[in-house]
Amino acid sequence: MIKIYVSRFNSETDTEPHLECYEIEQTPNMKVLDALQAINEKYEADISFQSSCRAGQCGSCGILFNGNGALACQKEIKNGAIIEPLNFPVVKDLIVDKSSIEAKVKELELSLQCNHTSDELDTNISKEDSKETKKVRSCIECYSCYSTCPVVNIATAEFGGPYLMRYIRKFETDSRDNYDRLKEAIDEGLYNCTSCGKCLAVCPKNINTFGDAIEKMRAIAVANGSGPLPEHVGFKENILETGRSIKTDNPSFIEEVENYTGSKIAFFTGCMVDYKFSETGHKLVKILKENGIDIDVPEGQVCCGSPLLRTGQTDIVQNLVDINKEVFKDYDTIITICSGCGATLKNNHPELGSKLNVMDISEFLVDKIDTSKLKPVDMKVTYHDPCHLGRGQGIKDQPREIIEMIPSVEFEEMLYPCQCCGAGGGIKSGRPEIAMDLSKSKAKMIKDTGADAVITICPFCKLNLRDGLDAMDCGNIESLHILELLDKAYE
Repeated sequence: MIKIYVSRFNSETDTEPHLECYEIEQTPNMKVLDALQAINEKYEADISFQSSCRAGQCGSCGILFNGNGALACQKEIKNGAIIEPLNFPVVKDLIVDKSSIEAKVKELELSLQCNHTSDELDTNISKEDSKETKKVRSCIECYSCYSTCPVVNIATAEFGGPYLMRYIRKFETDSRDNYDRLKEAIDEGLYNCTSCGKCLAVCPKNINTFGDAIEKMRAIAVANGSGPLPEHVGFKENILETGRSIKTDNPSFIEEVENYTGSKIAFFTGCMVDYKFSETGHKLVKILKENGIDIDVPEGQVCCGSPLLRTGQTDIVQNLVDINKEVFKDYDTIITICSGCGATLKNNHPELGSKLNVMDISEFLVDKIDTSKLKPVDMKVTYHDPCHLGRGQGIKDQPREIIEMIPSVEFEEMLYPCQCCGAGGGIKSGRPEIAMDLSKSKAKMIKDTGADAVITICPFCKLNLRDGLDAMDCGNIESLHILELLDKAYE
């Protein structure tokens, strides 16, 4: 028997939705849709929901499964699952009123707008244009992305969301269309996306809206002079001046540390560790030495290009890739301790001709820690999954395994550990109010666990979570990189 929680709402008897618990027998490969039907049969519950094709093609059975958009006909049921309606006004139970988003599509005139003849339409679109539009035109309108997007769910943020960004991009790439789709995208919040990747993670058609729509349109905006945001210009200026996206008046980590040990393992520091959190870099060197591992920290390495890629300033990225490729060409393994750097090196650099063996510190270290050397650390902690680590690199278990290796550390998951904290995509600098709202939401989850500290593997997340905790009067809760927690076990 498994327990399932289903959101119920009847406008004739309820003032707001509420969860009801049901117990049913779970059959092999049972989907949410099967479970809902089983509940109705067993309890005569009369739960209202929509479905049609049962093949993941029509999108009509979209629901929220444990807070994330999903198709009821495709998602396998789990014990304790919470089934809720999409984030639209509820008509009854799991049926929602989608007229608001449909009205927005009509307002933006999201259909082909042109004055060509039919003959011209057949010949006026190139194979390249067709290839670009294909990346974003397989949407089945299940609205999983829209209902899961963390920014859409902030009441004060003006963001059309991944659904509309994808839709606009479809026509922006179509050379036959006459409308200024880029202006539409900017007006609908093109720069309000955190590039968290949640839209891709929940999309049943694997549409990469933030990569193939939002970031591409940001690059076009930069090229035609309508972007980037003024706050993002400094990233490129700093990189051109120093090779780093941020500034410092202090010695960099690379200047402080022993650079060459003869190791075939190298450390890609990233801008934040090199210029802002050098102490985290020193903790990495110390912890690796405690486990019998030496690393090189090569001079000459530069920004991975992530801040530029996310904000559309792509013209100098190839040069950065080429520099780093040369610096690290003789190493077997490259370690990162910043999720954004790791994801960029793994996912973007190969497209630009650089294929290095890159490993996040958690996946590198998880099977190398000598647990006999770890001292007890009397703390209760929770863990925040950086978007560019959990979704960007598929790394979720290893950080938790490392945390649980440390004696006396009590670990408790927060409600939604993989929900974006708001630090990425240029949001922290360009849309600080969005970054703060998302961080405060995470801070509440962290506080609810009763943890002494939140652990993460991203300098940007660490910084933004700290700001959110302070804003929520949780100054007693630490925001720590996982290396800072490990370091406590070696003191």
